[in-house]
Amino acid sequence: MQESIDLSWWITAVELPVMGGLFWLIARLRRDAESALETVRARAETAQAQVRESLAAYKLEVAKTYVSVATLKDVERRLTDHLLRIETKLENGCAPFAPPYGDGGRR
Repeated sequence: MQESIDLSWWITAVELPVMGGLFWLIARLRRDAESALETVRARAETAQAQVRESLAAYKLEVAKTYVSVATLKDVERRLTDHLLRIETKLENGCAPFAPPYGDGGRR
């Protein structure tokens, strides 16, 4: 009988408080972990929103300052056409300040 009293005393006096303390510790750690996870989640959402705003601003800046491919091709075509006209005029001998043929530059 002494052995059963010692066992019930051990369970009552030692194991139940230890088990209760472990349960409380696990519950507290879980609550703290969930709180920390919620904090990290909120920070991540805030950072994501900031990144999206920055990307939208950058896209707008790019749209305002950079030339479209179609416009660039049009400018290139016009410059090429103009340079070809200049080349044709130079090949045909139409120099605007050249003296007329035959009089040697005298009038």
